[in-house]
Amino acid sequence: MLPTELLSHRQKGEEIIPKKLRIDNQSLEVAIELITCFQKAVGDTQGVLERQLLDLEGDTPDYKVKRGLAYILKSSFCTFEVVSPLEPQMLRARVFALAAQSLTSRELAQVTLSKVADELSRELEREVLPTQVRDGLYADLAENRILTAFDAPKPEELLHRYNVSQVQGVFYKASQLVLHAHRNVPGQYKLLFRYLKLFQLMAYIEGDADHGFTITVDGPTSLFNPSTRYGLAIAKLIPALLHVTKWSLAATLQIRDTYTNTWKTGRFTLNSDCGLVSHYSQGKPYDSMLEASFADKWDSMKTDWVLEREVDLIPIPGSVMIPDFRLVHPDGRTFLLEIVGYWRPEYLQKKFSQVRRAGCDNLILAISERLNLEKAGVRLNDVPARIIWFKDKLLPKAVLAIME
Repeated sequence: MLPTELLSHRQKGEEIIPKKLRIDNQSLEVAIELITCFQKAVGDTQGVLERQLLDLEGDTPDYKVKRGLAYILKSSFCTFEVVSPLEPQMLRARVFALAAQSLTSRELAQVTLSKVADELSRELEREVLPTQVRDGLYADLAENRILTAFDAPKPEELLHRYNVSQVQGVFYKASQLVLHAHRNVPGQYKLLFRYLKLFQLMAYIEGDADHGFTITVDGPTSLFNPSTRYGLAIAKLIPALLHVTKWSLAATLQIRDTYTNTWKTGRFTLNSDCGLVSHYSQGKPYDSMLEASFADKWDSMKTDWVLEREVDLIPIPGSVMIPDFRLVHPDGRTFLLEIVGYWRPEYLQKKFSQVRRAGCDNLILAISERLNLEKAGVRLNDVPARIIWFKDKLLPKAVLAIME
């Protein structure tokens, strides 16, 4: 996503209209020029790359577009690394400690670098040159990091990513988002709801898979303390929404008038005919590393129980519950598994409220011992589920034991 200073929006009444690039020859030429610049810069420092990008900008009026495209390339397709014979902070300590033992001069500085290089060569059992020591002293500065890899996107892909980022920026100051996901393939609903859960968005959900869902998401400016981080979470949802076939949304925005320095209400609408292209995978994203680790461990188990990731939606008033996993046995037994490892009190209260309202008699709750449920106001005495406690990792053996 783009930082605020690289967003380009215009206002028509209360309607906010983000700037989007046409996928035409002119835009493609700009994209190709920038991609080529990055490809040639592999092996150079970030500082060298930044100076080359400034040369490309020149004094053209579209400099903001070029900066935005370059920002996306740097943040999403580049690998910058610190290249130094030793950790730069430690290297500076060794060089400065040795230099402090004598007067400062150009000749003695070279002697100091040579001595440190000799010491490192003996310790590392490989040759370290004085020039490597000199270059490594400040290798951890952003401008000195080396572009070690560049996974060049197609020009069209870069332009699509830019357009999506411009739209995402609208939601940084959203106070409410109302999304209508019309009748779609059930798997698309599941993907959308999983991303809602992944980004920990507070949503009120009405409807069902046969008729569609209306999802109301509280925005960052509706919270008691406005949260840019939460605004970013809403913005991250947009590429996931693009995988849904038929949808529409309306957002209420809080925008600052640059002339009067006052806050005003803005509006933004979008639908499935917007022409935006998602860069998100249509695969099944795990909500956490904890879930991914559990799934990997289960695959190595020798058991008749089959672990399924794509499970049914469980409709409950005001929401939809999507268990993390389903466990199916050849004899017909089925269990749903929900892993509760997130600590925020509001999340815990909502999660256990969902469990009570769902009324599933085949639900297993795996709860982290690190959670302070009592402080969050959660009571387990009336939770209709089998409960497993775990510390750092959820072990498949514990789940198997409670099912047998």
